[in-house]
Amino acid sequence: MNKQILVSALGAMLLASCADHFDQNFETVRPDKEAQYGYLEQYDALKEYIKDRPNFHLGIGTAVDEYNKKELVYALTNSNFNETVAGNAMKMASCVADDGSMDFEKVKEYVKNATDAGLSVYGHTLAWHAQQPNKYLNGLIADKEIEVDPGAKVEKTDYELDCSTLSSYGWEELPASVKTEWNKGGAVVITNPEPINPFYELQYWLVNGIPLKTGTTYKITILCKAEGEGKSPANIRFKMGDWNDNVEHNFEIPVGGDYKEVSFEIAPKIDKNGLLFQHGDFAGKIYWKSIKITHSEAPSVEIFTDCISNGEMKTGVDMSNFVVREAGKGDVAGTPIAGGPDGKNCVVVHANANAATEWDTQFFIYTPNKIWSAGDKYKITFYYKASEKIGADTQCHGEPGDYKHNACLSPNPSFTTQWQKYEANGTIPAEGDGMKSIAFNLNKGKKDHAIDYYFADIHWGTVEKGNKKPLTPDEKKKVLTPVLQNWIYGMMEATEGKVKAWDVVNEAISGVDKNGDGIYELQSATRGTVSDDDAKNNFYWQDYLGDIDYVRTAVAAARKGFADAGGNPEELKLFINDYNLETAYDDNKKLKSLIHWIEEWQKDGVTVIDGIGSQMHVSCCMDPVEQKKREDAYVNMLNLMVSTGRLVRISELDMGLEVKKNEVKDGEYPYVQVNTTDMTEEQHKAMRAYYEFIVKKYLEIVPKEQQWGICQWCATDSPANSGWRAGLPVGLWDLDYYRKHTYGGFAAGLGAPEYWNNAK
Repeated sequence: MNKQILVSALGAMLLASCADHFDQNFETVRPDKEAQYGYLEQYDALKEYIKDRPNFHLGIGTAVDEYNKKELVYALTNSNFNETVAGNAMKMASCVADDGSMDFEKVKEYVKNATDAGLSVYGHTLAWHAQQPNKYLNGLIADKEIEVDPGAKVEKTDYELDCSTLSSYGWEELPASVKTEWNKGGAVVITNPEPINPFYELQYWLVNGIPLKTGTTYKITILCKAEGEGKSPANIRFKMGDWNDNVEHNFEIPVGGDYKEVSFEIAPKIDKNGLLFQHGDFAGKIYWKSIKITHSEAPSVEIFTDCISNGEMKTGVDMSNFVVREAGKGDVAGTPIAGGPDGKNCVVVHANANAATEWDTQFFIYTPNKIWSAGDKYKITFYYKASEKIGADTQCHGEPGDYKHNACLSPNPSFTTQWQKYEANGTIPAEGDGMKSIAFNLNKGKKDHAIDYYFADIHWGTVEKGNKKPLTPDEKKKVLTPVLQNWIYGMMEATEGKVKAWDVVNEAISGVDKNGDGIYELQSATRGTVSDDDAKNNFYWQDYLGDIDYVRTAVAAARKGFADAGGNPEELKLFINDYNLETAYDDNKKLKSLIHWIEEWQKDGVTVIDGIGSQMHVSCCMDPVEQKKREDAYVNMLNLMVSTGRLVRISELDMGLEVKKNEVKDGEYPYVQVNTTDMTEEQHKAMRAYYEFIVKKYLEIVPKEQQWGICQWCATDSPANSGWRAGLPVGLWDLDYYRKHTYGGFAAGLGAPEYWNNAK
């Protein structure tokens, strides 16, 4: 989630001119709200109520740019909290540029300012799918041009301009004395009667928006000539790009003579480019006849792209590409066992005696994320054998069991008792359009005895003409693993061991149980656990490093980087942070799934997850029945978290308010958020009570040794134009920095006196 903490201008409410001398006792009550809010004046700053709990971290989400100004946000943070969490500044996209360079200067300033003020800094976040430098990361694993002998490369034309076709500039800034002639002898002619100082006061785009791409070197060839009184050549300053991001190349055109080709190479910095010329220091005529842009590339060849992610059937790796159906049993993913050819693993399918049909027993090669179209060219290879010599039929299916066509592979495999290799190039038939799987019917002839069938080393993929080859999954993992490590090392070096607690992995768990095992899968762009927009806009490390290894890599890098930066390894605490752990609608299934995955990640005996963080972006509901469900689910969440023996952190607490819709359609969510501007006094009081409940229950249920603390995510209510919960009453202060009832609820939960009782 994009969580931005936005603050409003104070207007007349400036507390001091120098942040270092801010009065710590913030004005708390609006004059016109004395009756309802006057009791809030009696509360101390929030951190005063945790003085007897020195290990309790009372945190606040912080806009780092505002904090580093050492003005209001700095003063409010330091006076009320003992821990600060950067809203965005410590995320990867905030520190890593599109070229992979890292800049931690803002982070260093923030950590210094906070620690100098006596606050701890909680690190947020190291491994996440959102707010990543997507252009950089995707570029690292983009299709790579096939390596060929340089002499075998071919020249491809990207753009050609016949200047005789032009009748205007894409953009221009020309002195009145400069004359342009269009299509004079097939050229554009620019006449400048005398030198101009500075030279760039004569400049123009001949064309804009050329479809060139970064990462490619292009050859520019210009057919041109110059005429002038002197013999000095015309100095041309050539730029490609736009005003903010361009590359430059200067060249000269000899004066006199016929047209000449001028060629040079240039590498664009942006994907769309304009051609800018500057030559104000040359007096005379410049003739532009044609411009050609080319690049050199490998010739097209036939490229195989495997759609099977674990064709070698490695243990502990996803086996969803292979589905086994045995008579009387449900469909299951194939189980890799030893015994394949050349030391590889294989899958065995058991066919019963006296089968009712030839399709009682089937094996499916399945591509859940690849829908095949009629006419698609493919190549398939695998090894196979059986306990006796026997044939088999193949069919086209959508999902396994979703029959489409009675024929697929040609020829059908013919099993023997020895391993043999099957290899075929084919085309998806018209009847197979939309297929996802090849079905092998294994009860050929319905034998009166059982037979075992074996499959190994399966690869099924597309065959296309091209000169770029996708990286294999192993190659992508090899490229990206050090990138994740180096990013984490860089952050640890920048924070110098001063940041002792981190969200090492953020929002790993989806809300989807695709295989029906009762556990939510991890979020993924490739397995259908996130929306199409999320899949497009985010970068999921687990899709490339693996569901297990990506977490283990991040944890190991954090611990090594922290120690190398001078931190005491025993002080470092690493948390897994996620949202919707407190939800009632799924009986806390997401938290149960997270606990399961943590156990999986830790099975290596090396990876250690110290704590669990719950993002608690909650809403108080004015429907008492629903509100009770939410409170019960929250209590259940705390008990589950405590049962793990790990540290428990409420990591991003903020609250909206919901009321029931007047009309609710079938299947529609029955509640709607209330904007701050529409809140009633009763609703504000309900939110106060919920805050008090949340904080009190945390302190009651979580043993002191497991308490990390609570982080309020939003200091103030959210402005209407905010990128986070826009216009909602999510703060402890309003937008003018006056305390709200929620402040009193939070304070009472921490153990403040019940000033509220006299105010009701």
